[in-house]
Amino acid sequence: VQLQASGGGLVQAGGSLRLSCLASGSITSINNMNWYRQVPGNERELVAQITRAGITRYGDSAEGRFTISRDNAERTVTLTLQMNSLKPEDTAVYYCNADTLALLFDGNWQAANHWGQGTLVTVSS
Repeated sequence: VQLQASGGGLVQAGGSLRLSCLASGSITSINNMNWYRQVPGNERELVAQITRAGITRYGDSAEGRFTISRDNAERTVTLTLQMNSLKPEDTAVYYCNADTLALLFDGNWQAANHWGQGTLVTVSS
């Protein structure tokens, strides 16, 4: 699975930004999809998650302001993070992430975790 993130940029506090992540490759093996973020010097933080069934959950910092969604097409999956009411503390590099579970030819299951390249979000005060 390949993940390509886009949509980062500079926005003023209180503004909105929409991040997208295009998943391609073995998309039928994708289960959960996630957005993480990381500030230099800090650990990567889970922002939001959406399951294969569309169930969502959010980190405390994102609850009520961010919305995660996914669009499952025939050959690709698009993961989106709509971010509203942005705050300077939302400034970070945002990463999309996917958990996959694939059935191999030998009958074994292989779990994997995939990361896209980060996209920088900067919120000015």
